Amino acid sequence: MIQAKSAVVVGAQWGDEGKGKIVDVLSERFSIVARYAGGHNAGHTVIIDSQKFILQLVPCGVLRPGCRGVIGNGVVLDPMAFLKETGRLRQFGIDVDSRLFVSNRAQVILPYHRMIELAAESAPGRQKIGTTSRGIGPAYEDKMARNGLRVVDLLNTDLLKTHIENACREKNAIAHALFGTEPLDPAQMYDEYAEAAEKIRPFVTDTSLLLNEALRGGHSVMFEGAQGTMLDIDHGTYPFVTSSSASAGGASTGSGIGPTRIGTVIAVTKAYITRVGEGPFPTEIHDVSGEALRARGQEYGAVTGRPRRCGWLDLPLLRYSNQINGTDWLVVTKLDVLDELDEIPVCTGYEVDGKPCDTMPADIRGIESIRPVYTRLRGWRSSTEGIRGFDRLPQRAQEYLRFMERESGAKIALVSTGPDRDQTFELPEFGEALRRITGN
Repeated sequence: MIQAKSAVVVGAQWGDEGKGKIVDVLSERFSIVARYAGGHNAGHTVIIDSQKFILQLVPCGVLRPGCRGVIGNGVVLDPMAFLKETGRLRQFGIDVDSRLFVSNRAQVILPYHRMIELAAESAPGRQKIGTTSRGIGPAYEDKMARNGLRVVDLLNTDLLKTHIENACREKNAIAHALFGTEPLDPAQMYDEYAEAAEKIRPFVTDTSLLLNEALRGGHSVMFEGAQGTMLDIDHGTYPFVTSSSASAGGASTGSGIGPTRIGTVIAVTKAYITRVGEGPFPTEIHDVSGEALRARGQEYGAVTGRPRRCGWLDLPLLRYSNQINGTDWLVVTKLDVLDELDEIPVCTGYEVDGKPCDTMPADIRGIESIRPVYTRLRGWRSSTEGIRGFDRLPQRAQEYLRFMERESGAKIALVSTGPDRDQTFELPEFGEALRRITGN
């Protein structure tokens, strides 16, 4: 069997691993980049010649001339956020109008989704998940309840009008009864979204057909994940997760391509680990070391600006993530953030209730009771920023990466030593594998 000319890029932990930069770096070798999950709660930051681009819905591939971008059916689309983002990209001279495509089967976020989520997250006595309150969860709830609005329906004015009237009647009553929220005006909503629909119409197509025809025609496709594996609705730290399939398996259902069409899986991890929002975090640092990592790594959310919680690399978690995703290759970002440390603790095992634990507990109480077992590696105490070759790294930095590789069970593919697009290098074995996949 000929290996499919495709790759999935996923976050190995709780998101914010630097997937945007890596997808941008790799997109030079791919014909299409397809986003398959999440909504505009996922910010991917790309820096090109010191110019920062923050993409929330649009796949990073559009920053490369000649590369097409696809927003797949697994994404929930906020029409207003989409139009704002594409308008901003046009101002930067990015050709979105001929190179960006939106699935006609993607679900639509409407104002009542935001109203419900914001009210629920703020309600007294409710468990806070730490959402961005952008309507992502309620939109997925409506999808699974078979009560959602798809992009193809957004373009049908009669159906749109009826849907908004019925939904507002229901959602206004629920929000007012539960949270005392003021009602939304369905007539105003219809006028705004009917106008937005006409601006979105040129982007809309059957993207499953587009992607499958591209693969059959010998073109290469990269599937861009959102958030991270530990936020996956099925396999993450439930209930502190997102509402979609953030792991590699979501690439198939979220884009409409068969699982046998996935050629390889590339997982992205920082040289340490971070998390935004609520939920368990076994290796979180609660002293000045965590503050130092946050400051040096500029660990603030691309979408919300929230400070990220910082911790030491968690190898049991990474092994679990690799198992879920079937990870072939590992990308390590922000190696340079560790440059000043004399010693680098790495979690190599867990203890739960005083007993060794080889697996990731399924329940939150189990994860919260984890006591990390650390191996302390010596730091390299010299700058790696901008280094573009493995052999040029300090010896102890090389040893740190090889340790990650041995303990995680996946091969190192790429290493990032700074925020800019050019501050990245690939290892020769991965370069050869990528050439076999993409033909480039």
